[in-house]
Amino acid sequence: MAVLHLHSLRFRNHFTNAVATGASPSGSSHQSVSPPKLNDFDRLISKFKSNSLSFALSGTLALAVTLSGVGFAEAKVGVNKPELLPKQFTTVIDIAGFLSDGQEKRLAKEIDSIEKDTGFKLRVLAQNYPDTPGLAIKDFWQVDDRTIVFVADPTFGNILNFNVGEIVDLDIPRSFWSRLAGKYGNMFYWKEKGEDASVEAAVMAISNCLREPVGANNCAEVK
Repeated sequence: MAVLHLHSLRFRNHFTNAVATGASPSGSSHQSVSPPKLNDFDRLISKFKSNSLSFALSGTLALAVTLSGVGFAEAKVGVNKPELLPKQFTTVIDIAGFLSDGQEKRLAKEIDSIEKDTGFKLRVLAQNYPDTPGLAIKDFWQVDDRTIVFVADPTFGNILNFNVGEIVDLDIPRSFWSRLAGKYGNMFYWKEKGEDASVEAAVMAISNCLREPVGANNCAEVK
């Protein structure tokens, strides 16, 4: 599989799962992530920064941080299905059918408000792997270092998966994403309340977090 080199992007792999993953990450307990030591983390980033987004969006899990820590998984055949993309641009793509039309519109409105108010780009993809556009999402959404790609996929239990750009990573604590996944993405939550409830709650929590002033305690709570 060809590797897409993204020299202008440096996606830090502190997500609960990789976007459009084709492999189950190691570990599945509902615990908070303990961020790796800086020197170890930097070495990992140096190794994977040129291909992390390509792997994540094409269905290959190069590196994932699960709710129980850092884990590696075997590479799988990548997915690139542009035919699954909508004809017109939209910030919410629901291939899995989790959301009603009204919910999609509300989420799209909230996402538009987030971008206008904060400059950050939230993008939502609801899927059931391997039914995913995969790598095609990158160009469709013009993913950059101010982008949060939120993939709702229950394939491996926790439905909330995130890839975040470098600038987002500088402002939002890494622990926020694991706490968010632990609160609204666990299997007990979405099986009881529905996948749509998990998606909506996560978008609102991200919105609240992004609107908080950046500081030592920003995004300390998942609201």
